[in-house]
Amino acid sequence: MTAVQPKPTSVGETFDSLSPATDEVVGTYPVHDAEDVQAAVARARVAAKWWEDLGFAGRAERLRAWKGVLTRRLPQLCQVVRDETGKPIADAQLESVLAIEHIAWAGKHAKKILGKQKRSAGLLMSNQAATVEYQPLGVVGVIGPWNYPVFTPLGSIAYALAAGNAVVFKPSEYTPGVGKWLVDAFAEVVPEQPVLQLITGFGETGAALVGAGVDKIAFTGSTATGKRIMAAAAETLTPVVIEAGGKDPVLVDADADLDAAADATVWGAFSNSGQTCIGVERVYVHEKVHDEFVAKVVEKSKDVRAGSDEAAQYGPVTMPSQLGVIKRHIQDALARGGKAVLGGEEAVGDRYAQPTVLVDVPEDSEAVTEETFGPTVTIAKVRTMDEAVEKANNTKYGLGSTVFSKSRGVELAEKLRTGMTSINAPLSFAGIASLPFGGVGDSGFGRIHGPEGLREFARTKAIARQRFTAPLTLTSFTRKPSTDAMVAKLVTILHGKR
Repeated sequence: MTAVQPKPTSVGETFDSLSPATDEVVGTYPVHDAEDVQAAVARARVAAKWWEDLGFAGRAERLRAWKGVLTRRLPQLCQVVRDETGKPIADAQLESVLAIEHIAWAGKHAKKILGKQKRSAGLLMSNQAATVEYQPLGVVGVIGPWNYPVFTPLGSIAYALAAGNAVVFKPSEYTPGVGKWLVDAFAEVVPEQPVLQLITGFGETGAALVGAGVDKIAFTGSTATGKRIMAAAAETLTPVVIEAGGKDPVLVDADADLDAAADATVWGAFSNSGQTCIGVERVYVHEKVHDEFVAKVVEKSKDVRAGSDEAAQYGPVTMPSQLGVIKRHIQDALARGGKAVLGGEEAVGDRYAQPTVLVDVPEDSEAVTEETFGPTVTIAKVRTMDEAVEKANNTKYGLGSTVFSKSRGVELAEKLRTGMTSINAPLSFAGIASLPFGGVGDSGFGRIHGPEGLREFARTKAIARQRFTAPLTLTSFTRKPSTDAMVAKLVTILHGKR
């Protein structure tokens, strides 16, 4: 018997958020229309000026207070995440802790990264003082995902706030309760103005936000939806930062620590039910250690199980439609000569997908070329690590990647066409707040996190100030031929050497 699909259902001007594990209604939220969204953005305009005027120190203090609230109420936040996603409390805690780290980093470093900086004016313009500063954009719209409803949107929200912007946040229709919890917590420490506002609803609400005149949109989700957002934003020249899907590879060299590589593969492929944009979906293993590696992965995967009980390692597939994608990818791999050394078609149920490990899968199969976003992984044998790099890069995606090698880790990492790479550890780049996060190709563009993430939500302002009158006046119609001759001579001396 097929279970009732655990998806939000629209009822008039509200919708229900359902537990994907039980179909229980865990909350009811308004469907905000275009007029509601416009009103929120208008309020944000006023709040943005107030927030900017607090300065870096004032904003940092409020962000410190916000992370304090999140930290003290961590169990409560984790329960809300579990209610709406079905993931284990421990996984909800992990993403929340990482998010708290990012709030702390953004607040602490915003002034140093975005404050006024001196630049060299050069010899010809030596009478000028040159500076660069990064001013707030104004109002940023953030459209968040459901798979990591705390960590992922806060990677944009925290940095946008630290940069001095007001934020209008639309969480996924699958996790509106998490979004509301975060916004309510912020309002406790910033009660004066609606600096961070929540809007809820479906795709139409998100589209309304894109067209509401915000100064930037930060989106995390599928590549297809990202393209639609870009097209809509282009109508008003609204800039966007997009973090879309991935088909992330792991490379395992002949000298790799196979136990560590296998453990990273199992966790990266199956945690959060494989619903991780930077999760492990493909592994390329040197032929010398391929069989041993596969055996270790299978052994480590045998006790990993999806379920809603406390002993389960991960929860249900959040979007019911994704179960069909997962099953189709497995079927295609098997039909084309691949083998399931663990799991297979029968591993995909009505709510849960158990781990599946596939080998001997053709490189042009759906399981290798398309994002599965489920608890499956393909493992391929390669003759050399150069072949591994070539196959890993042969994709339209380019988000994250991992290399396990004792001697060539950095070399191989630098050759991978991805925005981020971890060496000898799984997905560690995501937890380092100072590192930028983002991809290339169909994985999107722009960066969140780190200095690049702060600058993503700021407007670059260059200022040149004349300190004294130049002995050579270059920008005037009163300029004399002798001045031009002197400039030509000076430039020749400075730059004309062979």
